[in-house]
Amino acid sequence: MSVITLQLGQCGNQVGEQTFSTLTDDIFAKATGVSAKENRDYVETSLETFFTQSERGRDGTPSTPTARAVLVDMESKAISQSIQRARRNGKWRYSQKQSYCQQRGSGNNWAYGYCIHGPKSKENIMNLVRREVEKCDRLGGFVSFLSLAGGTGSGVGAYVTQSLRDEFPHSFILNQVVWPYSTGEIIVQNYNAVLTLSHLYDTADALVVMENDSLHKICSQLLNIKNISFGNINKVIAHKLTSVLQPSFFPQAAGGARCDLGLLLEQLVPHPQHKLLTVKNIPQMSDVAREFSVYHWPGLMKSLRQMLIADAPMEEGINWEVKPASRTASGHTCFNRSLSSMLVLRGQEASSTDASMFSDPNIYTSWVPEDLMSCVNRQPRMFCDYEKSAALVSNSCASVKPLNLVMDRAWNMFSSRAYVHQYLKHGLSEEDFLDSFVSLEKVIASYNHL
Repeated sequence: MSVITLQLGQCGNQVGEQTFSTLTDDIFAKATGVSAKENRDYVETSLETFFTQSERGRDGTPSTPTARAVLVDMESKAISQSIQRARRNGKWRYSQKQSYCQQRGSGNNWAYGYCIHGPKSKENIMNLVRREVEKCDRLGGFVSFLSLAGGTGSGVGAYVTQSLRDEFPHSFILNQVVWPYSTGEIIVQNYNAVLTLSHLYDTADALVVMENDSLHKICSQLLNIKNISFGNINKVIAHKLTSVLQPSFFPQAAGGARCDLGLLLEQLVPHPQHKLLTVKNIPQMSDVAREFSVYHWPGLMKSLRQMLIADAPMEEGINWEVKPASRTASGHTCFNRSLSSMLVLRGQEASSTDASMFSDPNIYTSWVPEDLMSCVNRQPRMFCDYEKSAALVSNSCASVKPLNLVMDRAWNMFSSRAYVHQYLKHGLSEEDFLDSFVSLEKVIASYNHL
């Protein structure tokens, strides 16, 4: 089934472009661990899901895959750069006709993006989406890339997601959101984040959260990057996403079904009040370190499980003292309790690796049926030159702490009416702010009761 991506705002376009580059790097990498037929099926499935391909040329060579993507920004710079980088890559390209931009941005103002640019641009953007949908033999759903901090990605992104839900009420919608640095990128980022999250929660099926602070640590401590750029962070995001979205099999399903967007969401979002997903990967290392590293499945599984329990972004510095039964003095659990999880194993011996430790009911809340707590997808083909690799997508309490921080900071600003007038003049009301606060308070309470 085909998946259409929407790249919204500067961050969304940069992350989307890097994701397609990572997909094609994996697709056209030397196949290891599978037969020629298995590799051909893998490549064809991935290309069919994320790209369109026209007929072969006169010389018989296949055409360059075209991303199933709609690019949206209120300024043209980020879109132009993404299209140019894809062209230079040579393995894939964007369609020149599937982008929409204006001459003026949203000025980091969520209200301007949502109330002004959104309605004004809706019909043009939805026409581009419809054109992509018409190319699909079978639509599997939508994946949107956006940032919570700015104006276009967050404001227009929230409006476009709502428009997608209205026009395609039965399609799956997965939003990948980039959480801003806690130290601050723009002064009103907490307003923008609260407004975006509350609106996306009403319309999207799930939100994959990527925190800039955690991604920065991975770049610094695991990849040994000295001067970290957003490009480096985007590569980490793309690696996490593609390690989940590339073809894998779900042995528990009848006939060993191939995992698709619908199956992923069915497993990970068993309750509509819990939609926040996080992705953890292991191993993660620089190209130089990878050449001299040897790792085995039992060690990888043990570290990844502890990363989940202790809510650690990487294998370095894990707190091994945190246990599923540990509690604070007040009686609350002090480990990261989960609602559900999906483990994706790739590479050598992935088909036979024991992953039963992720089925431990102590990790999960008590009211979820055991068959929905965890599942394991497997793929014997190597991923991005890693001999063995694992990705864990979990619906857990991991996002509550950063969400609480954003809420507290936004409420403190709102209580003193700081910058509120900049939102009110573009059509937002104080009641809209209050509704967003109430909505997210309910989300926090739901996760705290797991």
